[in-house]
Amino acid sequence: MNRLFSTELSVGYDDRLIVKNLSVSIPDKQITTIIGPNGCGKSTLLKAITRIIPHQTGNILLDGQNIHKQSTKELAKKMAILPQTPESASGLTVGELVSYGRFPHQKGLGRLTKKDHDMIHWAMEETGTLPFKHREVDALSGGQRQRVWIAMALAQETDIIFLDEPTTYLDMAHQLEVLELLERLNREQGRTIVMVLHDLNQAARFADHIIALKDGDLVSSGTGEQVITRETLRKVFNIDAEIGRDPRTLKPICITYNLIKGEEQHEEMAGTYHSAIRATS
Repeated sequence: MNRLFSTELSVGYDDRLIVKNLSVSIPDKQITTIIGPNGCGKSTLLKAITRIIPHQTGNILLDGQNIHKQSTKELAKKMAILPQTPESASGLTVGELVSYGRFPHQKGLGRLTKKDHDMIHWAMEETGTLPFKHREVDALSGGQRQRVWIAMALAQETDIIFLDEPTTYLDMAHQLEVLELLERLNREQGRTIVMVLHDLNQAARFADHIIALKDGDLVSSGTGEQVITRETLRKVFNIDAEIGRDPRTLKPICITYNLIKGEEQHEEMAGTYHSAIRATS
C-alpha cells in the first residue's frame, strides 16, 4: 500500500488553475520522477504535496490522514523538501546548515542532543560532506552545496525526500554524482525519493516510477518502459522521438527527436479534437 497519494487535486494561483483534478500515487520506497514541459505543474504539484502552498480542491493523504490535519512538526518528521532554489545559507558553515534538519525533533530550548549530533555527523558522512563541516556553504562548488542540502534533508530523519530539479545548474559529472547519491539512499536505506527532472534520460535511468504531466493533467504514469515511449513524448512534449535502450542499464533512452510542426501537428490536433467530440456525443 502506498503511503502518499492525492485524489482529484486542483492547485492554482489567483484564478488560474495549474494542476487540475489530479490523482497520483507515490510508490513507497521507490524513486519517482515527475516530468513534463515548463509550466505544466511539476513544481506546483510538489509544493502542494509538501504543503508549501495550499490547494483548491481534492485531498492529499499521507499514512491515511489528510496532510492538512497533521501538525507541521509531525509532517516534518515524515517528509523533507529540497526546493529548486534553496534559501541563502550566507555565513553558515556546513555543520550549522545540516543541523537545521534536526529542528522537527528538538524540544524545549532547542538544544542539540547527543542523538542530534550523531544524526548530523551521519548525514554528512553519507553525503560525503563531512570534510567540509567547518567551511562556509557559500565557499563550496555547486555540486558540493547540493550535497550539503541533501545532508540537511537526511538529518531531518524522514522516510520521504522531495527534490525540485536537484540537478539544475550542475555540470554533467555533478548531476550524476547527486543522482547516484539519491539512488544509493533509496536502495540501501529504503528512502522514498520524489523529484522533478527535466532530462528524460536521467528520469528513465534513475526512476522506478515516472509521472508525466502536461498542462496540469496526468498524461501517463508507470515504469520508464511504460512512460518513455514515442506516443507519450508526442503528447507531453510535442516531439517525434526515437526511443532505444541504454546499453549499460537497458532502460529506455531518447536517442534523438524532432519537433512536431506544420501539417503533422495540425493533423494531430484535429484528431484530438474529433476524438473529444465523439466522446461527448
